[in-house]
Amino acid sequence: MSGVIARALNAVFRSRWGVALVLAVIVLAVVGVGRLFSDGKSGSPTVGLGSPAPAISINPSDDDSVVSSEPPPTPKTVPGRAQPDAVAYAFASAWVSHTGVTSKKWVDRLLPNATTDLAEELRGVDPAGVPASRVIGRPVVDAVNDSMVNAVITMDSGKLSLRLVAPDGHWLVDGIDWEAA
Repeated sequence: MSGVIARALNAVFRSRWGVALVLAVIVLAVVGVGRLFSDGKSGSPTVGLGSPAPAISINPSDDDSVVSSEPPPTPKTVPGRAQPDAVAYAFASAWVSHTGVTSKKWVDRLLPNATTDLAEELRGVDPAGVPASRVIGRPVVDAVNDSMVNAVITMDSGKLSLRLVAPDGHWLVDGIDWEAA
């Protein structure tokens, strides 16, 4: 008896039509069992019905703090000290003045306008690797808060972005980023 069953199954699974028939029976069995245990309600909309209206989950008049109605922060500077745009321009001018100087002399020119952390990062940097040689425009300053600003200066071959901080009202460059033109 087992030999007859084995030959029958072997014949069914050797033919494409037999495999297709077995797969169709399995699919119908799964669908039938699913319908048997379902409550008869469809979980998804049927063809021809429109999609349900979107549910509003927030009050449109609430402040989402994406756009503030408050004026932008004003950078605070100690009287007698340079404004952030002047510090950014002085730093950028010293940064592009890199031809024919040693690394130490180049960093020494940057020190009056740089934080000690940035100065440490710049020690040992080869000034020949500076990708610009001339400042083209004035810094465009964007205040983050009253003691931090971002300044972007247009150079002859790209844009120099500087992060300036002034925890005590004395502005210093704390970060540098370069974007080639």
